[in-house]
Amino acid sequence: MRSFTYRQHTFRAFLLTAGLFVFACAASAQTMPHPSASPSSDPTQNSLSKDDKDVNFGSLENENRAKMEIKEEKKKYDEHLARAREVSELASQLSDNYDKRRSFAADDAKRIERMEKLTKRIRNDAGGSEADTDADVKDILADTKSLVKRVAELADELQKLVEKTPRNVVSTAVIGQANRLLGLVQRLRGVSR
Repeated sequence: MRSFTYRQHTFRAFLLTAGLFVFACAASAQTMPHPSASPSSDPTQNSLSKDDKDVNFGSLENENRAKMEIKEEKKKYDEHLARAREVSELASQLSDNYDKRRSFAADDAKRIERMEKLTKRIRNDAGGSEADTDADVKDILADTKSLVKRVAELADELQKLVEKTPRNVVSTAVIGQANRLLGLVQRLRGVSR
């Protein structure tokens, strides 16, 4: 009798193993795509956003897009530097003209307006915003000659700060310097009228 039960157990184990093998083959056949079949929609891919689907690292299109963004940032930074240089040049010209004439001419009023506009743009590009610039001015000078000289000094310092500041950096030093310069330029505009 024992041999009969042993044979039954062996047969049952064999059938169970064969059944599991058939079940595993059927399951793997369902998950493996057939070369001739159309691609199935994966539910995990549907949950990705459009931007995530478009990301293809190493693709030529993404590389070119990144290069264009870098070029655009570099161009904006160069324009930022050029504005700082122009502010310094305008302040220097204004100072030289005032030293020669001891008064302001019509073109000096245009220089002052241009300096104010460019300095605001520098401040905004550096991460600052419209603020009460008169509150930041600690060194309001009584005589016009000293005021014009101080504007030229602050403009030169602003240019140096902008040149030292890397792009994509919010610089509180540049913002503060621009605010001080704006306060003096606005005061100078009032005096020049």
